[in-house]
Amino acid sequence: MTRTRTFDHGGGVRSVQVPIPDNPLGHTLVYVVDTDRGPVLVDTGWDDPASWDALVAGLADCGSAVQEVYGVVVTHHHPDHHGLSARVREVSGAWIALHAADAAIVRRTRETRAERWFTYMAAKLTAAGAPEEHIAPLRSPRGRTALPGLAPALPDREIAPGDLLDLPGRRLRAIWTPGHTPGHVCLHLEEGHPAQLPGRGRLFSGDHLLPEITPHIGLYEDPDDTTVTDPLGDYLDSLERVARLSPAEVLPAHQYAFSDAPARVRQLLAHHEDRLTALLALLSTPHTPWQLAERMRWNRPWDEIPYGSRNIAVSEAEAHVRHLVKQGRAEPVAGSDPVSYVAV
Repeated sequence: MTRTRTFDHGGGVRSVQVPIPDNPLGHTLVYVVDTDRGPVLVDTGWDDPASWDALVAGLADCGSAVQEVYGVVVTHHHPDHHGLSARVREVSGAWIALHAADAAIVRRTRETRAERWFTYMAAKLTAAGAPEEHIAPLRSPRGRTALPGLAPALPDREIAPGDLLDLPGRRLRAIWTPGHTPGHVCLHLEEGHPAQLPGRGRLFSGDHLLPEITPHIGLYEDPDDTTVTDPLGDYLDSLERVARLSPAEVLPAHQYAFSDAPARVRQLLAHHEDRLTALLALLSTPHTPWQLAERMRWNRPWDEIPYGSRNIAVSEAEAHVRHLVKQGRAEPVAGSDPVSYVAV
């Protein structure tokens, strides 16, 4: 039987812990915001029977039901946030809102066959310098594992930066915070804090700002688009935007609520600058993104990092190198294949 965990944050805002199967994060915090038209959810959780049961039971603990949900605001397209959105809409008729940049990823994901993604991932990892034994499973149907979130819900509404969202009787404004994904949004509840904490309202921060975790910054690109993006630069800019907002309290999608957003932003900015400095030291000699990922500091030794997490680590390494190149602190080595980088 699913054990439901809910918390009343005051002022018509509650959270429900929706479990993420086989994931060290444990759960997503789905927020239930009371409005004059019924509850609006901020994110929905992973698409899994146990997760659905937890969401249904949590809404009941909040004095509501899935059938009464008026709308779903999704902070970003990842399956632990957007996974149950379609099922909520099917049961309740609720609208789903997602930023246009992540809506484009959802459309592309739905339109692209799984085989195309595996081929693209193999090509990206080859270009990053991954060894053949790592890439080989992506080329073999027997070695491929199911990818989550290949049929995410298409949104009914696209969020634009600065929008006041459709929450009758409440003031919830979208703050575009790209980096973790291109269309990640934080949601600023422009109302006094129920416990009168100093600051400007409350911020539903999704994965952008978490109390103890540094969000993954990777690459989300269209296989058919050659545009060179700088997701780390986007993320650092977005962090400073949130710090200037100075909310009284941050309500993140994982872990727990916290105050003093500017202090947490300073920690994250320092963390990424330390990581960039460490990468520059490695780049005193040429390295591919894979070689950098092998040598970067993670939460465990490289030999203990599972297969899928290594792909994420390489993407993060490449995002950091790309930012160094944009800053003029590193450059690709001419003629290298796979491409390697060196400090300038």
